[in-house]
Amino acid sequence: MKRTLIQHAVIVNEGRKVLGSVVIENEKIAEILVGEEKAASPCDEIIDASGCYLLPGVIDEHVHFRDPGLTHKADITTESHAAAAGGITSIMDMPNTNPQTTTLEALEEKFTLLGEKSAVNYSCYFGATNTNYTQFAQLDKHRVCGVKLFMGSSTGNMLVDRMASLRNIFGGTDLLIAAHCEDQGIIKENTDKYKKEYGDDVPLALHPLLRSEEACYRSSELAVQLARETNARLHIMHISTAKELSLFSNAPLTQKRITAEACVSHLLFTEEDYQTLGARIKCNPAIKTAQDRKALQEAVNSGLIDAIATDHAPHLLSEKEGGALKAMSGMPMIQFSLVSMLELADKGVFTIEKVVEKMAHAPAQMYEIRNRGFIRKGYQADLVLVRPDSEWTVTTDCILSKCKWSPLEGHTFNWKVEKTFANGHLLYNNGEIDETYRGQELRFR
Repeated sequence: MKRTLIQHAVIVNEGRKVLGSVVIENEKIAEILVGEEKAASPCDEIIDASGCYLLPGVIDEHVHFRDPGLTHKADITTESHAAAAGGITSIMDMPNTNPQTTTLEALEEKFTLLGEKSAVNYSCYFGATNTNYTQFAQLDKHRVCGVKLFMGSSTGNMLVDRMASLRNIFGGTDLLIAAHCEDQGIIKENTDKYKKEYGDDVPLALHPLLRSEEACYRSSELAVQLARETNARLHIMHISTAKELSLFSNAPLTQKRITAEACVSHLLFTEEDYQTLGARIKCNPAIKTAQDRKALQEAVNSGLIDAIATDHAPHLLSEKEGGALKAMSGMPMIQFSLVSMLELADKGVFTIEKVVEKMAHAPAQMYEIRNRGFIRKGYQADLVLVRPDSEWTVTTDCILSKCKWSPLEGHTFNWKVEKTFANGHLLYNNGEIDETYRGQELRFR
């Protein structure tokens, strides 16, 4: 049985930094050694991690890998390789594919695809519609990470627009309900107003006014109200405004039934970046003001925001052409999410311990993932080695997402992902992916 020793790293885990080593054996963390402690028995492989930080693998609970049906943009193979290169060892995929993951048959097909193609560990959401809540009781709570709910007040594209349906959804499952909250009625009013002024394609800079603060707040407020009425487990995704933060608590995560996510894009960019990056940073909900970004960053530290994810959503660059109504929304962020957050730590926005908490520990706790998300003896050896003071620049050549672009092209990072281990397997090693490896299905509760 192979034993691998990762030695002389700064281990970042559960709020602490400590110089030490980790032994991997049989896919799991067998020993955690502090300082100069020696392994209990000889190791077959020794990795010198001097100068590196050893973190638990990132768990990204919000990705769109576009498989099945939209694979001209991305697919599970390419995007899971991008994930591994970014230090992400587990993902949870969204249901708005083609076909949508809104039936039990489509769910099984998605799991089969993930099992065949994903290099990292995986689960996927079951998508809620106005009428499919009767199927919730048949979902396997040990396999399905949650129910994805697109809340809105008009029909189309998986939007749940009937109050009776919303009540049935919130009252119909004890699975985590992951909600996209934007009020479509407000968005339609805003759109109609600006189309009268600008015509069929409103300027991109007005995207945050179409998908406004009020549209976000009104929908999030309703979701929180329904969750409280039904005692549902609610997780509101990609919070983008300071105003919404008033809906959440900074109580310890273990005491919460209602949690909030911030996405890397909303922690990095502001509306001023539309001038230089254009539709490359167009996403829903929209990138908003510098004040909103600052409030979100502070909320990560205060505990109002519980997790950081990507909403990784690739499109072809040709699909990102046009203004606020024509350019598609979404951007590929998974490969550069961890190093982006470590860069914010360098700037004093967060600590590295906080980055690990929000990107690894908290998702594992919120979703009740078995034996992952922490560096603990007996846990799966999902680990990432990152090196500080290692300058490199994002170029098209290094992008592994199928769409082959990033809003971060040309940006120089000082943090580098050197190695990513999934279940003890060296999946990513200094630019090289083991394309033969397949991740494991996540297990919950």
